[in-house]
Amino acid sequence: MTNQSSRLKVAREMYAMRFPGEDTSRLTLQQLRGREGARIRRVYREQSKRTGVPWDGRDYKVESFEASDPVNQALSAANTTMYGVVHSVIVALGCSPGLGFVHTGHTRSFVYDIADLYKAEMTIPLAFDLAREAPFDIGSAARRVLRDIFHGGAFLDRCVRDIRHLLLPDDPGEDVGSTENVVYLWDGSQRVVAGGTSYGQDE
Repeated sequence: MTNQSSRLKVAREMYAMRFPGEDTSRLTLQQLRGREGARIRRVYREQSKRTGVPWDGRDYKVESFEASDPVNQALSAANTTMYGVVHSVIVALGCSPGLGFVHTGHTRSFVYDIADLYKAEMTIPLAFDLAREAPFDIGSAARRVLRDIFHGGAFLDRCVRDIRHLLLPDDPGEDVGSTENVVYLWDGSQRVVAGGTSYGQDE
């Protein structure tokens, strides 16, 4: 998918995934972007009210992590962790991390596109929970919590399904986790034999 119409189709679907059950087909990208911005602002307000943690807006300083307030520190650490995992999934599927549809002009544009699908339900609530708990090292705490969430593999499976849905919408594909990961060896003729097997004989 490299032409403009294909890119537009994927970008629209990425926004539509944020609004399940709603008809977004008549909205322009600008309107979708505005709705997404409003949705995220609402999520921040709701999480602030739920936890009692004040929210004054996103404040991210690359050069000084400690200069931000606790919830922004937790957000930065959690988002960075998610970017790393999503990046790994994208590369494992053979996709280009820089092939952005909503984001553009960065070597990890597609990483940001995919990660944005999950922040409202994962990293934002997590950041507010940690800011309320006030651990000694909030950045490390955020990374540990996400590590435990990712450990089971369900999030990786979800990423794979979402990426396939976006890039191959007409391909039924295979159930994630059901594909046999079999490596074969060429035996020098027309046959192949299974890898991962010792074919040596004991002397």
